[in-house]
Amino acid sequence: MLILLPPSEKKSATPGPAIEVYTGVLYAALGWATLSEAEQRLAQSSMVIISAKYGALRPLDPIEPYKEKIVNKEMAPKVAAVLDEITTELIIDCRSSTYQTVWQSPIEKTVEVKVFTTVGGEKKVITHMSKKTRGEVTRHLLLSEIEIATPQQLHAYVSKSFSCELIEATAKEPWVLEVYC
Repeated sequence: MLILLPPSEKKSATPGPAIEVYTGVLYAALGWATLSEAEQRLAQSSMVIISAKYGALRPLDPIEPYKEKIVNKEMAPKVAAVLDEITTELIIDCRSSTYQTVWQSPIEKTVEVKVFTTVGGEKKVITHMSKKTRGEVTRHLLLSEIEIATPQQLHAYVSKSFSCELIEATAKEPWVLEVYC
């Protein structure tokens, strides 16, 4: 599996590994420092952070703090050069819509994680809490001891800890895992 993450809205003031420079709610929920060495190795090999300045990063890639907005047409070739070379059975896309436009993952093997809440019986999109929930889902996946290779396996595993629904891919849209919080 490959997990795609956006950068954080907050960054540390000092240079370091990407996973430590990004300090927002998604990364707090992921809890890098509390993962075991084996889980951190899994994260290093299975997570990619899409950065406005650096392109596609692995968690331990060294970076400087920065304040930049993503410029898709400039960053897209850099990101594609890395991600097009990765072979994996399943791509779990936790990026925000802004960062999804930088690289289009193959529809047939991509599952977008979208977070909702229910208010008065209606499904509502949430923003700030969706970042936290995506971090929690990513952590949950890193803690798993099974190889997740299909959307159905992803749904089965995530549904053990989260209320969620799997929406099947179409010819134009990827799979979607709707997670409710």
